[in-house]
Amino acid sequence: MKNIVKGISLVVALSTMNCMNAQHHHDKKISVKAEETTEFIPAIRLVNNPDGSCTFEKGRIPTLKHMNTTTFWMSNKTEDWEKNAHPAPRRQYVITIKGNIKFKVTDGSTFIIKPGTVLLAEDLKGKGHSWDMVKSKVWERLYIPIAEDADDLFIADKDKDKDSD
Repeated sequence: MKNIVKGISLVVALSTMNCMNAQHHHDKKISVKAEETTEFIPAIRLVNNPDGSCTFEKGRIPTLKHMNTTTFWMSNKTEDWEKNAHPAPRRQYVITIKGNIKFKVTDGSTFIIKPGTVLLAEDLKGKGHSWDMVKSKVWERLYIPIAEDADDLFIADKDKDKDSD
C-alpha cells in the first residue's frame, strides 16, 4: 500500500510540476531523473487474444520508473454499463484504493484485484471483461491513461496459472 501511495504522490507531483512549468515558466524545462530499482508492484494486465476475446496475465511493474501519462482521475461511482462485459475504453492503469474486485474474462477465468495490485486495462476490443465487488460495497480507484504507443512497463510472470482467486 505504501508503494501505491508513493506512486500516486509521484503522479500528483509530476502533474503539478508540469502544470506549473507550462503556466509560469514557458521557456524552462524541468528534468527529473528516474532512479534505478529492483523493486516491483504486483500487476495484472487485461489483453485481447488474436480472436478479440479477453484474457489476463499476471506480472509486475517496476517502481521508480517514469510512466508516460498526462492526466488522471479518481472515481468511487459505478455506471450501469460498467456492470456488464465491456472492453477498456483506453489503455490505462487502474489503481484500487479501496475495495476487492473480482474480474472475469471471456473464457470464464477470474482474478481478484485488491489495493496493492495494479490493473492494466488493455483489452480494447471484443466483449472485454466484467467485474463484481467482493466483500466490498464501494470501489475507490484512480485511473491513469497510458500515452499512445507508450510502454506500459508490465513484466509478465513466467507462470501462466490463472487461479488467483
